[in-house]
Amino acid sequence: MRAVVQRVTEASVTIAGQIKGTIQTGLLVLLGIEESDTAEDIEWLSGKLVRLRIFNDEQGVMNRSVQEVQGEILLISQFTLFASTRKGNRPSYSRAAGPETAIPLYEAFVASVVKELGKPIQTGEFGADMKVKLVNDGPVTILIDTKERE
Repeated sequence: MRAVVQRVTEASVTIAGQIKGTIQTGLLVLLGIEESDTAEDIEWLSGKLVRLRIFNDEQGVMNRSVQEVQGEILLISQFTLFASTRKGNRPSYSRAAGPETAIPLYEAFVASVVKELGKPIQTGEFGADMKVKLVNDGPVTILIDTKERE
């Protein structure tokens, strides 16, 4: 799994002109899933996401997690995170998991994040054409790859 984690002051996702999810202070997470991802990747990444200390404490130091600041999470599936641009100018997405693999893993990841965070999260819709708006706070953007454990 790959995740692009952005600290935001607000974010939303719109599908077919209708707002599907919206948050204020928290994390916008773009999630890519590949065929080799497992329950272990879900567990590791959901825990890392909820405990990632990228929110400011009283001294202005990034020392608080989304859980500690009682922030929200907006999770969006994004297969293009596994794009390969090695050959030519048209990216290949062959490493991205197909829907038959990715949907159950995505749903399990959502459930795991909800459990770790202790409250519901907002999501997009797997496979939909989504429009995502955000105000990146900082800006703070972190890339996480479960295979690299970083």
